[in-house]
Amino acid sequence: MSALVYRVVDSPVGPLLVAGEGEVLRRVVFPSGSRSVAAGPDWRRDDGAFAEAVRQLAAYFAGELKAFDLPLAPDGTAFQRRVWEELTRIPYGETLSYAEVARRIGRPTATRAVGASNGANPLPIVVPCHRVVGANGSLTGFGGGLPTKRYLLALEQGAGPMFAR
Repeated sequence: MSALVYRVVDSPVGPLLVAGEGEVLRRVVFPSGSRSVAAGPDWRRDDGAFAEAVRQLAAYFAGELKAFDLPLAPDGTAFQRRVWEELTRIPYGETLSYAEVARRIGRPTATRAVGASNGANPLPIVVPCHRVVGANGSLTGFGGGLPTKRYLLALEQGAGPMFAR
């Protein structure tokens, strides 16, 4: 993989770093939280890159976009990519439990592995890992922090204007 190109995008949950090659997204990174990372030393900043991703993110945060349609190339194992593909099938405004995701990919005993794959998702928001919750409906860990997860779910459930922090 060659050096990634990135840009920083303003959003209601803080600046998001989007990175990839050409127009293909490989990463969406939150400014803080357990999965926060800085641009790599060999990454190249291009504030004109990813115009379509920026447009779709803005439409999503405006409540106008329910599903992303972008070229994606997340790095991960075959199992992780299978989980991430299933996440894209969770309808906007709905949630599933980790156990239900495991069942849907044909691995009903792999709940913990689904949780780990969900946590390793390199494309949060675009691949909606925030739509996965605990078996009892509780909000569980999220790379962007629980306030951000709460914000994204409320946005999708039509809660109107709000702030993540």
